[in-house]
Amino acid sequence: MPVPTLKDELAALKIARPPAAPSRPWVKWVVLLVLLAVAGGGTVRYLNRPRPIEVDTAAVGQRAAGVQASVLNASGYVTARRRATVSSKITGKVVEVNVEEGMAIKEGQVLARLDDAQFRALLALAMAQAEAARRNVRESDVRLAEAQLALERAQRLAADRLNTAADLDSARAAVDSLVARIEAGREQVRVTERQIDVERTNLDNTVVRAPFTGVAVSKDAQPGEMVSPNSAGGGFTRTGICTLVDMASLEIEVDVNENYINRVENGQPVTAVLNAYPDWQIQAKVITTIPKADRQKATVLVRIAFAQLDPRILPDMGVKVTFMKQATADTDASARPVMLVPKSAIRTENNQSYAFVVNAGVVDRRGVRTGGADGDKLEVIAGLSSGERVILSPPSTLASGMTVVTK
Repeated sequence: MPVPTLKDELAALKIARPPAAPSRPWVKWVVLLVLLAVAGGGTVRYLNRPRPIEVDTAAVGQRAAGVQASVLNASGYVTARRRATVSSKITGKVVEVNVEEGMAIKEGQVLARLDDAQFRALLALAMAQAEAARRNVRESDVRLAEAQLALERAQRLAADRLNTAADLDSARAAVDSLVARIEAGREQVRVTERQIDVERTNLDNTVVRAPFTGVAVSKDAQPGEMVSPNSAGGGFTRTGICTLVDMASLEIEVDVNENYINRVENGQPVTAVLNAYPDWQIQAKVITTIPKADRQKATVLVRIAFAQLDPRILPDMGVKVTFMKQATADTDASARPVMLVPKSAIRTENNQSYAFVVNAGVVDRRGVRTGGADGDKLEVIAGLSSGERVILSPPSTLASGMTVVTK
């Protein structure tokens, strides 16, 4: 038997591999198609997912206890009872402006300064003229003393018959003339002093001060421009430094059709809603009805005061107001406030009224009990709370639990 060699021993240690499987290229295509089908199904489910419905909402309002329904709706604007375009009293060039839009201004605060070089020179001239007039008076006083001595000598000589009557009359005339000149000089001093006052006033007019406390709503002039109290200076002359508004004098002005003015009376409660803040109801009351009608618009102007001012209330804002019927003597003082919602928010089925309330984007169908109408709104006796948001004109497919977004 032959002796195995090292090569034979190594060959015996070699592991026999199974034959390679035949190539199957179609398998990878099957896997790819399966993956595409899964991805396509997910895309279809994503595209067909239920989407939030876009809806219009409104806040549930509240009518105070003891206040009856509205009697009239109107619209108007917020106005400032105290508003002024601050200008200078004189024509001059602006050298300093100390006001910006939105700045709070105190009464007497310096808003601008004009070039005062000419007025300072005129004041110095007036003071020099006054000093010259005073010196003329002092000179005339000295001459008067001399003339009075001469008159006394002439009187003594006339008593001793040593001079003529003409000499005495001449000495007396000299004294009277100097007395009159001194009086005229003193009057001239008073005139020059009044001129000093005028020039000081003109110099003070170069400083423009705030006439009252308020807020600057516009800045109308810049350093280097000419300002004038009138427009005589031409198109390049400003007529104002800034516009100042007293925010404490804000009120509402509305034009009420003359056919309904009989529904408005002084002191009547009013609910105001700014166009900028439609969910904010502001309590107010009628100040007065202006006793004059506009024949062009057939309206009467009504002034309304805010019960409490707020920094969000700005001049010239649009506002809608609702005039409320005043509480009568037999009104139940213990009555609770009444909720008010737009009529389009309430739906009725089988004599059951309900509304859809939105809370964090989720719809909640809420049964409600309604009362009478209040203008374009309905009274809600039970089922809703003040401040909740209800859906206006809800679609027929809307149901509790659905997700919605506000337009």
